[in-house]
Formats: sequence, structure tokens, C-alpha cells
Amino acid sequence: MRVISGELKGRKLEKLEGLEIRPTSDRVKESLFNMLGAKVFDKSFLDLFAGTGGIGIEAYSRGVAEVVFVDTNAKSIQVLKGNLEKFKISDKVEIYNTDYINAISKFAADNRKFDIIFMDPPYLKGYEKNALLEISDKDLLSPKGIIIIEHDLTDEMPEKSGRLTMTRQKKYGKTMLTFYALEI
Repeated sequence: MRVISGELKGRKLEKLEGLEIRPTSDRVKESLFNMLGAKVFDKSFLDLFAGTGGIGIEAYSRGVAEVVFVDTNAKSIQVLKGNLEKFKISDKVEIYNTDYINAISKFAADNRKFDIIFMDPPYLKGYEKNALLEISDKDLLSPKGIIIIEHDLTDEMPEKSGRLTMTRQKKYGKTMLTFYALEI
């Protein structure tokens, strides 16, 4: 695992060994950021179910204004913090070691909005569907923002979820990226 482009290009990311974490492959990560292109520059980025932070760190490397990481797994957070310290960016991001429901509620209470929300929850558990509803209900997505969910190919994603509408899907082997935006 490495940072593909930007300020931290080529830097190696430490990862957590074992079955608890399934990092986004370099192929999927590169394709995702090619699709996003310059849309990430100077935006707010929420890495929900962040694991060891590969996607959020890539977003930072490509010029987002802020990155917020959320994950419940203490071991993942420890590796994430190690990566951030190694790259000397730990003071430029926020980390929350909590579950997505508590994080979404906190962000809503603080009246925060994000331009890009990336979710990579454990596959086939339904967390992403619940998170979509919570994000919609709590109004966390900026008006022109996007949500990207990495999920198993067999996991059916809803066309609509609250005020969110599916805009695109892209398949990579057994992995799917599904994009959502606010209804206009």
C-alpha cells in the first residue's frame, strides 16, 4: 500500500495485518481519485470507516483542505496515527475513535458539512445503508458534495436514501464503488 499521487506520492503506508481490515486496493484508489480529479482540491473530506486511513491520506496528498478520519477499531487508529506521524501530518487532520453513528451525530451537533464523504465499512453488514440515511437526516453533505461507498459487488445499494440519489456505480472485480449526491 502506497500513496499514489500528490504531496506524499510514493510514500509507503503501514497496514494492519489480519482479516479485521480490508484496505482499498491501489487499483481502486487510483481509479477513484482519477474520477474525482481536481474536485478534491481545497474540499472537506470525511473518511468514515477509515481503517488505517489510506483513502483519507491519499485525499490529503492530493490537496483537500481538511481530512477527518472515523473508525471504531483501536488497532486501526493506532496504525493510522503512526502513518500520520511518519508523514508529519498528524496535526493537520482530525481523528475520531468512535462508531459512525456517534461521529455523524457529533458532526451534526457541530453543524459541520463535508464536500466528499468516503465510506468503506465491513462488507455485507448494512452499515453503509444506515450511514446514508443518517448523513441525509443529519444534513452532513454540502449542497454540491458527493458520497462514495466502497462495497461488495453482491451488496445491493438503494437508488435513493433520504435526500440522496445514486449517481454512478463502477465495478472492480468483486468490489463496487457507488456514488451519491443530494437531490436537486
